[in-house]
Amino acid sequence: MRRLLLAFTIFFALVMSAAIPARADQTVWSGLVIAQNVQQPEPIPVELTRIERPLKELFGYNQFQVIGQSQKTLKTGQEDWLATSKFFGLHVDAQGESAAGYVLNLKLYKEKELLLETDAKLSKRSPLIIKGPQVGGGQLLLVLVVQ
Repeated sequence: MRRLLLAFTIFFALVMSAAIPARADQTVWSGLVIAQNVQQPEPIPVELTRIERPLKELFGYNQFQVIGQSQKTLKTGQEDWLATSKFFGLHVDAQGESAAGYVLNLKLYKEKELLLETDAKLSKRSPLIIKGPQVGGGQLLLVLVVQ
């Protein structure tokens, strides 16, 4: 009887451990994007193809150019990283993870001047897009996507 109970317990533990998925590391793509309307728009960058429709519908621009980017694999949900361009830098500090996504502290710099600091939540199911300052004839967008 004890052997049967032990075998059942081991079988149950194996089934339960297989049913609980292992936490997979996730990669976050961060981009500094210039959005503008031009006569002959270039094709959308590969990094933005998944979110092309919402970008165009929400912001009304027909061209999007990635001027700086970074990819970071999150293992603990507490990492930080930087996406930079010639003039702008986006510092991302992940503050923790929940089932729905990540809590982030974002800092946007123009050269060494802090333009924006905010806390945001990045969903694992949808991108985070923040409208930044006007840049020339366009608009700077901060884009973060869990891949």
